[in-house]
Amino acid sequence: MNYRTFGRTGWKISEIGYGMWGLAGWTGSDKEEVLRALQRSVELGCNFFDTAWAYGDGVSEEILGQLLKQNPDKKLYAATKIPPKNRKWPSKPDFSIDDVFPADYIVEYTEKSLKNLGVETIDLQQFHVWEDGWAEREEWQRAIEQLTEQGKVTAWGVSVNRWEPTNCLNTLRTGKIDAVQVIYNIFDQNPEDELFPLCREQNIGVIARVPFDEGTLTGTFTKETTFPDNDWRSTYFVPENLNSSVEHANALKPLVPQGMTMPEMALRFILSNPDVHTTIPGMRQIRNVEANTAVSDGRGLLPELLQELKGHRWDRTPTEWSQ
Repeated sequence: MNYRTFGRTGWKISEIGYGMWGLAGWTGSDKEEVLRALQRSVELGCNFFDTAWAYGDGVSEEILGQLLKQNPDKKLYAATKIPPKNRKWPSKPDFSIDDVFPADYIVEYTEKSLKNLGVETIDLQQFHVWEDGWAEREEWQRAIEQLTEQGKVTAWGVSVNRWEPTNCLNTLRTGKIDAVQVIYNIFDQNPEDELFPLCREQNIGVIARVPFDEGTLTGTFTKETTFPDNDWRSTYFVPENLNSSVEHANALKPLVPQGMTMPEMALRFILSNPDVHTTIPGMRQIRNVEANTAVSDGRGLLPELLQELKGHRWDRTPTEWSQ
């Protein structure tokens, strides 16, 4: 496993992190298998784990807390997120921060996460949605300063809404935010335009989420793929999205190098960008952990292939189904 310096925090974090959303809102998760997969990831050098209170109303945080207790001799970085008070994902420009992240609520959910994780200090506490229009509001700034001074949080981050990588730039310029989590993959290359350059300038940690485009970049979906009603992907992969996603993924298949899988190519594309400090694929089975962590071997994609993949950029804008 290779490690990268996570912005101004100075942390050395694994470039393959662990996304823990798969414990809630997705079908096919087995808790015991997930626990084994988590432990296997630690054995293979993973030390960055991204969860959120909203993943099972604290259940995912509790599972991460269990992992931390099982590995007291290792420094594992725990990143979690405060859910929006109005429980709406993503946020909208007309939402007031008073309804989404009032100061007392920021404190309340940080305390909940501390309890669930079983720690005295959260390494990285993130806002699970964000609007750049909130940047200058003093209430959230004072709240995070207070929690930091009390030793309850070390670093703060924002998780940027889907396909809105610039909806945080003024917030990052306040100097109050240490990390940004953004969708970045072969299709979603928009962060390279304005977000990544600003993060370089401000020395802000970058977490690339959704490396497989919610599964599209595994190359396994077809236009007939369906999901159970209780799986959030059933509302995301509506025909309009599924059909286009499959077509875009199929166009990539001829580019996959011999001896490489499409998921591996997708991860290597991300890791070929030094602006990214870690990417957080969801890994619910040991075989996924072993395959994904094996990509952290220092070998990026060839420049010629990277250039070809640039041509598969797919600029999208939020819709009623993009959540």
